[in-house]
Amino acid sequence: MEGKQSPLLQANGAVSLAEVQAAMAKLCQQEATVTERLNVLVASQNDLKRSLARLDISRANLGAQAVSTRAISNNMLSNAAITARHLSAAVSRLDLEQARVKGTLDVVEQIAELKMCVLGVTGSMGAAQDWEAAATYLNRASKIPPEVINGPFAEEIVPTSEVPDPPKVTLDQAAESLRGLFLREFERAAEENNGSRVTRFFKLFPLIGKSDVGLDVYGRYVCQGVASRARSNLNAGTGGSQNTEGFFYANALTKLFEHIAQIVEHHGGLVELHYGAGRMVRVIERLQIEADVQGGIIIDTWSDERRIDRTLTDIKSYAFTFLVQSFLPTQPGKSGTPRAASPSNRSASRGSRVQSEGGIDTKEIDALLSEMTTMAARWSLYRRFIALQCKQSSSGKAEDEMLKVPTFVTGSGLNRKIADRLTMPINAMTTFLLRRSVERAFQLDEQPSDLSLNPSKPLHSHQPYISSAVDDVMYIVNQVVERSLATCQRAVVSSVLPSVTRVLDSDFIGMIQRRMRDESYPKAVMPNTLPPENTVIAFLVLINDLDVGCDYVRRIIQPWIETYDGSGSKMENAGASSKSLGSLYPFESDALYAAGALKSLQQSFEAKASELISDGIYVVFKNVMKAKLRPLLSDAFRDIEYQMNEDGQEASDRLAEDEVGSDHVAHDGGQHQFQRGWDALTKPIARICTTGNFERLLTTTVSYLADVLEKRIWSYYGRIHEYGAIRLERDISGLVNIVVRGSRYGLRDAFVRCSQICLVMNMEEDEWAETKASTTWGGDTVEGIEWKLDADERVRARAMVQKRK
Repeated sequence: MEGKQSPLLQANGAVSLAEVQAAMAKLCQQEATVTERLNVLVASQNDLKRSLARLDISRANLGAQAVSTRAISNNMLSNAAITARHLSAAVSRLDLEQARVKGTLDVVEQIAELKMCVLGVTGSMGAAQDWEAAATYLNRASKIPPEVINGPFAEEIVPTSEVPDPPKVTLDQAAESLRGLFLREFERAAEENNGSRVTRFFKLFPLIGKSDVGLDVYGRYVCQGVASRARSNLNAGTGGSQNTEGFFYANALTKLFEHIAQIVEHHGGLVELHYGAGRMVRVIERLQIEADVQGGIIIDTWSDERRIDRTLTDIKSYAFTFLVQSFLPTQPGKSGTPRAASPSNRSASRGSRVQSEGGIDTKEIDALLSEMTTMAARWSLYRRFIALQCKQSSSGKAEDEMLKVPTFVTGSGLNRKIADRLTMPINAMTTFLLRRSVERAFQLDEQPSDLSLNPSKPLHSHQPYISSAVDDVMYIVNQVVERSLATCQRAVVSSVLPSVTRVLDSDFIGMIQRRMRDESYPKAVMPNTLPPENTVIAFLVLINDLDVGCDYVRRIIQPWIETYDGSGSKMENAGASSKSLGSLYPFESDALYAAGALKSLQQSFEAKASELISDGIYVVFKNVMKAKLRPLLSDAFRDIEYQMNEDGQEASDRLAEDEVGSDHVAHDGGQHQFQRGWDALTKPIARICTTGNFERLLTTTVSYLADVLEKRIWSYYGRIHEYGAIRLERDISGLVNIVVRGSRYGLRDAFVRCSQICLVMNMEEDEWAETKASTTWGGDTVEGIEWKLDADERVRARAMVQKRK
């Protein structure tokens, strides 16, 4: 590059004396650098020579040592190495000879054992007929390697004149003969119900290498017992000797499962002992096949006896006339909800009631649901037991966490029949019973009597003041939730709980909403008047229904959710609780799913009910409370002058001292007037509303009152003096204290702007100067105060006072 040319090239290209001198200076500098480097190299050459001399001396010494070492190796160690190789080869040959001798001895011993077994088998099966000994000899022969049994040496040595066949043929024939014999004896003992002989021959099958045959014949034997007892239990009722009402079929199914569980529990140890770990699963599979047959017979008989298909058809055809008509627009000339079974008609007979319900008796539906729930719960318990037994047989562990249902159970015929004949009817009947209960509850609905907004009249009813439909419906909801969870069936939970949510949202809340809108809407009959008292009371009771309904649903759901931590296990403090999802749903994520379904039900109901409560609260505020607030404030501030001098302030201070000395009772005319008006406005509503609803209404009312009060304060702009500002702040504080009585301190937040306006008006000049000079004007926090007023509003509030000194 041009900027990096050598000084020589620069000198050659120089055209002036200055350039020649510059190139000469660079050349001199470069020469000095090269000379310095050469001097360094020359100085280090002496050190290098000395190092090389030392290396030469070391090489000479090492050469002499290498010659000595080589001589020692050739003269002394070579003989030792040769001897070691000879010894190692000799040891290897000796080990090989020993292994061959040992192998020969093993073969000889095995041949001797084989010959003993062959002779023992034939001898035991002869005149002695010692089947246990014959089976034992076959078991001992099975432990001999097949290559020994099939080898030419065994075929030459083992056969004798009494047993001329090769050992393999003899053993196979003996095993097959014993298999047939054991089968015949086992079946004969089973027919004679001789338990000891059954056990005797059952233990012999694995000794002759026929474990599968033994397990199969044993499975058939226990299945015969299961079938016999199941038929006798079923015939006990269907044969006419006993009545099949109540829980007969549920008890029959329970006895079937209990019998199978007893067989597995009591015989499992025997099978595991003689057949090996995990072999009981084969018997359980055979028992499951029999359970499919007998359980299917019980369920089919129950379905026919209870006429389940007919009942389902009737349920599907039921029109829910009352609910449908209730949601239709009210026709002219008619008012109120049609009452097919009003209290005046409660003396109607049961037959007429059933006829009015389209031939469906809800008591029968409830009884069927109880029976089906019991059957489904027993099936779930049986599945859990089988899963635990299979897990113990396969792994030897007893933990019941993350159990999985065996495939032979999930794919069984009984599982499919349970789903078709139990799960589906449970879902359909539960939904019908809940909807019919809601319909019936609103047909017979009654509101509390003797309610009045007059504080002087006593209320004879008990709080909370709600209609009778809430208790009736929530009782059924609690029953439905408990039944569905008690089945321990995820399929039931996944269908029933969403149905409960749908019925509560559409029918229960829908009926209340329709009545709030069409029957009890608090609307004034004439302009500038309040709604009728009975209408206001009815509307408040309906809002109470929603609030108490939310509380009921929360109390129904929370005990189930609180015993489950959401991670798939029970909480530590829920071990003894009957409401434990972890104990009812042990399989994989079933408990987590059930908890999620319960939370979804609660959240959905609370969301819709809260929305309607908010709308109802606003209606009460707008039509009952709002119209009285402005006159209430006008009366409180009437005849109050805030353009007072120092004498007026002293009189106001004396009045304030009197108030403090008399337990804060409002003796000021304006505050006393406001307190009486506020109590007259809120106490009649408070005695009817629930605590939660009144708090909501009070929050809405106070928010509006604060806005009106703020506008009134701003209206004094330019009409207030310095001592009047002090009086105004005291009056505002007194009104706020009246509103927040009863430890409702959270309501003070609504009056923060009003309080801050008075605070700015009464600041001293130095305080105002510091506030005005503080940083972050227009921010939310100035001098430690979280301002709700912006900077312009604070300046405006400061300018409200006239004649400031």
